[in-house]
Amino acid sequence: MVMSQQATRSILGVIGNIISFGLFLSPVPTFLRIIKRKAVEDFSPIPYLATVLNCMFWVFYGLPIVHPNSILVVTINGIGLILEAIYLVIFFVYAPRQGRLKVSKILAAEVSFMTVVVVVVLLTAHTHERRSLIVGIFAIIFGTCMYASPLSVMKMVIQTKSVQYMPFTLSLASFLNGVVWTSYAFLPFDVNLVIPNGLGALFGLAQLILYACYYKSTPKSGTKAEVELPTASNV
Repeated sequence: MVMSQQATRSILGVIGNIISFGLFLSPVPTFLRIIKRKAVEDFSPIPYLATVLNCMFWVFYGLPIVHPNSILVVTINGIGLILEAIYLVIFFVYAPRQGRLKVSKILAAEVSFMTVVVVVVLLTAHTHERRSLIVGIFAIIFGTCMYASPLSVMKMVIQTKSVQYMPFTLSLASFLNGVVWTSYAFLPFDVNLVIPNGLGALFGLAQLILYACYYKSTPKSGTKAEVELPTASNV
C-alpha cells in the first residue's frame, strides 16, 4: 500500500518537530550555568532575540489565515518561542541594568515590527497566496540568516584546525533538521520552506565535512567547549 502524500508530510513534520525541539533545548547547559553562577558574564542574548523574531514569523506564516495546512510549522515554532522567552527571562534576571535595557529595547522593536507586519498583511492581502508570499519573504530572510549564522564558527574551525567549538551532535542535528524540513516542503512544494531549510541542510553538511577534516587535528582536552549557536528552526 502506497502511503499518501499527506501522511508522508505529516510524518516528516512530526520528525522535524522532534529534531527542532532538541535544537531549541541545546542552550539549556549555558543557562543552567548562568543560574548557578548568578551572572550572565560575557553571554550575548542577540542570537536568542533573533530566534524570537524568526519564530514569530514562522508561527504567523503557519496560521490557517496565512498558509493553511501548516499546523506542524506552528507547533514547533510556538514551542520554540516559549523556550526562547524563558531563556531571555533568565538573562533578564541575572543581567546588569544595561543588559536589561538592551534586551527590553530590542524586544519592543521586534514586537512593534511584527505587529505592523501582521496588521498590514491582514488588511491589504486578502488571499492565502498573497499573504503567504508577503510573510514568506520575511520568513525566508530571517530563516536564512539564522541558518547561516554558524559560518563564523566554521571560519574558526578552518583557522584553528580544531572542531573544539563546533560540537558534532549540534552539527548533525542541524543537518538532519534541514533535510527533514526540506523534504516536508516538497509535499507539496513550498518555496518559502525550501529555500531556508535547503540552505540549512547545506550548511549542516558543510559543518560535518569540516568536522571530518579537522577532528584528528583537534587537541584532546578535558574541558568541554561551549558555544552560543542560534537555536532557530526554520520551519
